[in-house]
Amino acid sequence: MLFSHPADFTPVCTTELGRIAVHQQEFKKRNVKVIALSCDKLKCHKDWVDDIKSYCPDIPGDFPYPIISDDSRQLAVMLDMLDEENKDNEATAMTVRALYIIGPDKKLKLSMLYPATTGRNVDEILRVIDSLQLTSRLNVVVTPANWTPGTKVMIVPSVKDEDLPKLFPKGVEKVTMPSGKNYVRTTTDY
Repeated sequence: MLFSHPADFTPVCTTELGRIAVHQQEFKKRNVKVIALSCDKLKCHKDWVDDIKSYCPDIPGDFPYPIISDDSRQLAVMLDMLDEENKDNEATAMTVRALYIIGPDKKLKLSMLYPATTGRNVDEILRVIDSLQLTSRLNVVVTPANWTPGTKVMIVPSVKDEDLPKLFPKGVEKVTMPSGKNYVRTTTDY
């Protein structure tokens, strides 16, 4: 997971980097490597980490992930992480809250973009990672809106009804739709 933030020593960024650090064990449990990117200088990052740890005292041990210093903005430009309004003005161009999840196959699996004014929800990031990993492992299921681990998943329409007992021996629920088409099939057997 690679994510950018607008600037060091700012309130929302302090909360985000802190919450991601607090949840580091959750990322590690999911085998997700975390790295941040900022257009500030390395010295700023080092000084700012002390503030983050002070604001989030429940960060265990050392600060758990690296922060890339991209003061030339070269990576931010290449990865399309700059604020659209100011991207051509080097003096004011800040990185937005971009977040990319790259799979083991080196392909982009998720791209999230938040404005500088809005902090990200770390629980949502973890929920999406859980969904990505589950649907990659079991390529016959997808996760519905507001899904959380342990709740019902949906079965992809390409799975034939006759294959359901073999794939999901604990059962499948079919939802009758007004159209008469039975494309909504759910299970907790995963």
